Amino acid sequence: MLKILSTQLVGVFQRISAQEEQQFEDAARLLAQAVIGNGTIFIYGSDEMEAVVAEALHGAERFPNVKRFNMTEVTTADRVLIVARFCTDEKAIDIAKQLQKQNIWTIGMSSVKAETTTSLVDYVDVHIDLCLKHPLVPTEDGTRVGFPSAIAALFAYHSLALMAQEIVAEYE
Repeated sequence: MLKILSTQLVGVFQRISAQEEQQFEDAARLLAQAVIGNGTIFIYGSDEMEAVVAEALHGAERFPNVKRFNMTEVTTADRVLIVARFCTDEKAIDIAKQLQKQNIWTIGMSSVKAETTTSLVDYVDVHIDLCLKHPLVPTEDGTRVGFPSAIAALFAYHSLALMAQEIVAEYE
């Protein structure tokens, strides 16, 4: 099972990299603008996606000007990263709607479900699809297990942070 999981995860990472390249570039520019303009990057992680918030706040390569999301502190100089398992996460959508009304640049990261009426994608300026639609490892009875959404989100976060840091370095 370990080999299957690792192979499937590599496939998820490759899909994210290949399909979301333009979104990563756009999102990295938005984050770099906040850093260069002395704004703050606020991060909201829904449920297990708190892993991204923890990495951003306490990781070995902490991104500058990062804070846990707080609606009362956000200004137009800031950027907000909203991370959820699926684009249908109601709390994430509610936050994105409020930020959109306030003209706050917002980035969403979640897996996109095809048949949705309301989606995080509709309320953020840039959305990165985490490309994880179902569990990855097939079992003997035909079901699947292993839904590493936080791992996919951490991969996307690190990719985004590296690209944004590269833009900031070019500016300096």
